[in-house]
Amino acid sequence: MNAERTTPSRGAPRSPSLYRLYGATALLLILSGLLHLVVFAVDGGPWNGPVSWRKPVTFGLSFGVTLLAVLWVTSCLRVGPRLRAGLLGVFAADCVVEVGGITLQAWRGVPSHLDMETPFDTAVSMTLAVGGGVLVVVLTVFAVASFRRRPTGPAGMALAVRSGFAVLLVALASGAAMIARGVVLTRTGHQDAAYHSTAPLKPLHGVSLHAVLVLPALAWMLSRTSWSETVRRRIVAAAVGCYATAVAATGVWAVLTY
Repeated sequence: MNAERTTPSRGAPRSPSLYRLYGATALLLILSGLLHLVVFAVDGGPWNGPVSWRKPVTFGLSFGVTLLAVLWVTSCLRVGPRLRAGLLGVFAADCVVEVGGITLQAWRGVPSHLDMETPFDTAVSMTLAVGGGVLVVVLTVFAVASFRRRPTGPAGMALAVRSGFAVLLVALASGAAMIARGVVLTRTGHQDAAYHSTAPLKPLHGVSLHAVLVLPALAWMLSRTSWSETVRRRIVAAAVGCYATAVAATGVWAVLTY
């Protein structure tokens, strides 16, 4: 029974109000995505393409869910409370900037990424690109922390958290590759090609983005069952294998179609 008890980590929050603020921010981002789904239903227009309501919908939902997931999962990491709170604050602010810039450009009827048509559009596009770099740094720090010291939690949680962060790094790498290739094409005068160059990597980016939520959530749900720790660890390990297979398959598809 003692093995089932979750040992409080050094990263446990000292300021509940601060973490409630981060959680409220995540919920507002999700609400923004849902509201823009209503806007799309009313206003219509294309769902795909560089200018559509799809972006504020999917980015609002995705960033909101990811922020909630990271907020929860990092409570299992053995990191100092000040470091965790600071990194989460940067991450939450960056999520707002990313979704805000994308939403602004959607309402202006112009592309949010890779748009260098005017000085303002260039500023927005570069802000989003820099924000993406900040996301990579923050989440990489959390990923490294998960491997330096074993995460706390029930049976299978350590594997789930480490695997989730490892797969999340694949999502970040694919996102960075999309932006980098698009910027090169834009700078060399191939604007239309830049907008379409991201398509092959989108499935890989989407599949790998939410492993940090799915895998730990599975470990948590299994902890509510009467199954033995050995069985639960095996189920988590099998889920990690299935997720890795899905990521590898979308990665192969991206390479073949890039």
